[in-house]
Amino acid sequence: MISQANAGDIAALARLLWLDTRHEEPTQQSVDAFAAELAQWWSTRQDSHLAFVARLLRPEIVGMAWVALVPRVPRPGAPSRLSADIQTVFVMPEHRGRGIGSALVQTASEHAARLGSLHVTVHSGRKAVPVYERLGFESSRQLLRRLPD
Repeated sequence: MISQANAGDIAALARLLWLDTRHEEPTQQSVDAFAAELAQWWSTRQDSHLAFVARLLRPEIVGMAWVALVPRVPRPGAPSRLSADIQTVFVMPEHRGRGIGSALVQTASEHAARLGSLHVTVHSGRKAVPVYERLGFESSRQLLRRLPD
């Protein structure tokens, strides 16, 4: 079951974020300490960063996808414009290959569209590009990025 996460899901979200990044940067911080940091961070960003979770029949959370909503400069006749960016999609390895990640991305994207997002972007790893393409994402020559020098 896919649903929007709430403050009660912080510990599970922190655990998934911990597992997703444990091979990237060594840290001495405990998962509990990170959960406290995540709770503080999210408390000031709940309107701009929404998390969606995949739950098994028992309440265990096995996957997540975040969507960042970015207000855009208003235009005449369109005072409330948004863009959205899918971020940090992760499914526990033992639950991959079942469509959970796709369902999370689809739900997050549809939610952003319902809120008025004009487009949804994602910065994907190479292996996941075909998954995003199956979900309707396309490469765009107009979407450019600049890396720090």
